[in-house]
Amino acid sequence: MPLSYLLSSGMFGAIAEKISDVFKNLRGLGKISEKNISNSLEEIRNALLESDVNLGAADEFIAKVSRAAIGQSVLQKILPDQQIVKIIYDELVELLGGECSEGEYQRKPIKILLCGLHGSGKTTTAGKLALLLGNSGYNPLLVGCDVYRPAAGEQLKITADGVAAECYLESSSRNACKIAQNGLQYAEANGQDAIIFDTAGRLHIDEHLIDEIREIKKNISPDEIFLVADAALGQESVSVAKAFNDALALSGIILTKMDGDARGGAALSMKYVTGVPIKFMGTGEKMSDFSAFYPKRMANRILGMGDVVSLVEKAQQVSDKKEQEKLSKKIKRAELDLNDFLASIRQVKKMGPLSTLMGMLPGVQGNLPAGGDDRKIEVTEAIIQSMTAKERAKPAIIDSWRRARIAKGAGVELRDVNSLLKQFEQMRKMMKTFRGEKGARRMQELASQMNMGFK
Repeated sequence: MPLSYLLSSGMFGAIAEKISDVFKNLRGLGKISEKNISNSLEEIRNALLESDVNLGAADEFIAKVSRAAIGQSVLQKILPDQQIVKIIYDELVELLGGECSEGEYQRKPIKILLCGLHGSGKTTTAGKLALLLGNSGYNPLLVGCDVYRPAAGEQLKITADGVAAECYLESSSRNACKIAQNGLQYAEANGQDAIIFDTAGRLHIDEHLIDEIREIKKNISPDEIFLVADAALGQESVSVAKAFNDALALSGIILTKMDGDARGGAALSMKYVTGVPIKFMGTGEKMSDFSAFYPKRMANRILGMGDVVSLVEKAQQVSDKKEQEKLSKKIKRAELDLNDFLASIRQVKKMGPLSTLMGMLPGVQGNLPAGGDDRKIEVTEAIIQSMTAKERAKPAIIDSWRRARIAKGAGVELRDVNSLLKQFEQMRKMMKTFRGEKGARRMQELASQMNMGFK
């Protein structure tokens, strides 16, 4: 499930909606006062509580915003709602994790110990983390330290194979501490520089198993100790995170199942109670549905400011440089045909649903039709695929008979085909106006007016 779900009707949806309403109510005010913001902040507090945010976290957040906002005069050329946006943004970033390090891991080797409750998704997370680190230049090794769950080793091996990582297992041993030590020695002997220890699930009240993972920590001296927690834990997340942190001194939290029906409270509560930052989050079933957690980016999206950085990163991940250069040249010559158009559509699809991408743009979040734009992309793709190679290369030859045949082949109405061809022709005409030096200047002027930063 894409990250956009976090800000749709599910996770963080209520919070984002309430904050948006607050901004609307404050527009046009001459001064920020206790009277005109108290009701609005109470609505935000209720939204936080409804999203399973810890009571203490919600009250502290509202108190900080209120103290910072009440009595502020409207700065010159700055509207009251814009000042509130800044205040809420700063406090929301702090609540989500503050100025966490957003850089890639640099040290090698790195030892990562995963812990958590039964069913929190540790094994899958181990694979996702191995894939992410592998893509960053590491040579990962997964060490299976779960000696209790049946077929735990087999699952870890399958997971490791799926991300092209090696897996260290000892089927004959029941000593998790010894397995961890042996796995570390194996990594040192074989050049693995990202060693991920997948431990057994354990209740935070099970002293025997907590003592075991304490011993593992003592024997391997991990660089990172991550609590892997289900985002749907809700209020229980507070006691779970606190107990594991007290026992192990966690260095970070990984939230899993962010694509479910969780309401976002765990993400905000665990950081508040433990002071431990959220480092990563799993956002879907695919091994690639895993990313670093950036407080500033998440705050931007909750407040409807978009997440252009993540959008650019997605584009870079799926883009083919040679194809992009080829397409760029064709655009400059206004030679774009429907084959190029289809290729571009498929590149966009690799980045995820259009609602996800649009949700990363400032001001768009909250105004998206549910799945409507993605349906249009599917229809467009079906229409182009129903065309012959000659028709795609030379759309001008598509007469009424061909249009009817294409519509029937794509399973759409004739008007859908006509609409696509009309829009494509309009786009080609527009591109012709930007050819040559004068066109380049026109494009620069247009970009400047749109504040796109082109030079």
